[in-house]
Amino acid sequence: MPTIKPEALRSAVSIPQRLLGLDLGSKTIGLALSDTTWAIATPLETIRRKKFTIDAERLFALVEEHKVGALVLGLPLNMDGSEGPRCQSTRAFAQNVLGQQDIPIVFQDERLSTAAVQRMLVDEMDSTRKTRALVVDKLAAAYILQGLLDRLNLQQG
Repeated sequence: MPTIKPEALRSAVSIPQRLLGLDLGSKTIGLALSDTTWAIATPLETIRRKKFTIDAERLFALVEEHKVGALVLGLPLNMDGSEGPRCQSTRAFAQNVLGQQDIPIVFQDERLSTAAVQRMLVDEMDSTRKTRALVVDKLAAAYILQGLLDRLNLQQG
């Protein structure tokens, strides 16, 4: 199955399957999980990247465990909306996933998601740098996934 547009997600995946949001970094993959009604995203975990096969093994285990129907990958667009090397890397990751498992994948604009989460952690939670480093990736994944859920729910309503 190729990547799909967000508008096609409801017809490709049935509720109560969950969505799994991914914030792909060079060293980590932040993960967040939707509820079964696609209303709320919750931070799940952070995978320390090793090799694709090892990372994918953990990812697919979570897909199975949580009955995930689709992946939502944050797409790191440039501020002007163009795609750079990081987008190419994200698209390559998606193609590698699709080469191993037939699962719908949707891209969601992730511009400023990590910055927004870090600002929240500093301003509202007054967390230490060490604490922020432990949670920022999975919180960024939740921010990305929540953005898509909100968009889907606005379209439906």
